Amino acid sequence: MTTNGQIARRLDELANLLETQHANPFRVSAYRRGAMAVAGLAEPVSGLFQREGIQGLERIPAIGHGLAVAIRGLIKSGRLPMLEHLRGEIDPVLLLQSVPGIGPVQAERLHHDLEIDTLEELEAAAHDGRLASVEGFGSKRVAGIVDSLASRLGRVRHLEGDAAPPIEELLDVDREYCEAAQAGTLPMIAPRRFNPEKKAWLPILHTQRGGRHYTAMFSNTARAHRLGTSRYWVILYQDGESGAHQCTVITSHQGPLKGRRIVRGREAECLQYFDRPKCA
Repeated sequence: MTTNGQIARRLDELANLLETQHANPFRVSAYRRGAMAVAGLAEPVSGLFQREGIQGLERIPAIGHGLAVAIRGLIKSGRLPMLEHLRGEIDPVLLLQSVPGIGPVQAERLHHDLEIDTLEELEAAAHDGRLASVEGFGSKRVAGIVDSLASRLGRVRHLEGDAAPPIEELLDVDREYCEAAQAGTLPMIAPRRFNPEKKAWLPILHTQRGGRHYTAMFSNTARAHRLGTSRYWVILYQDGESGAHQCTVITSHQGPLKGRRIVRGREAECLQYFDRPKCA
């Protein structure tokens, strides 16, 4: 079981990394205050969560909804995805294996055949029929995965604030990252995966759109390195009061979107966005 001290140390480490990577000072302060609040709690935070759910976590001083979601993830899985991103150690196959109903073989197949890197992309594939087309994923298993993801991603259906970030916003963050990375103005991190020489080569951007905080970096996955796209695929990780979302932005090489930067798994929305008349 994850203890208060372990959770506080993870939150504090995340705050330190955000600070060194020039993130918003208010965001850094929020994680630090959250770490202090958990460390000073008189009872195990896991017990509070078991009794009162996420609403109980939100009643802890200095803990808003976004931090409560992060703490819930640490209690349930021992993982803090944002911290793993900033350390450069995210493994898409292991991430997919963490979903009930998906074993090592299925995770490899989903990652390599359907090009799924994130839980959001897995959710999209479950809803648009691609997941059901994979051998071994019958309707009962797919339904179980959908239910698991709804809980895992912190979604509350039909709430206005639950909408994923709009395509226009995601592509604008991608543009900001690519321009800054090319200009060489971003701090660099040394990812733990696929980096035997431990070089700081991966540029990282922290930016904000309204109440949503974004972290952007090139994809450091096995598949991206194998295809030579590690400096063309961009991972966007967004967190805020409505929860966390992750997506991958790539350049399309086929169809009506050829040559365009698009959000993988949301191609139909991208097509609508590019077909929309632009103001003169």
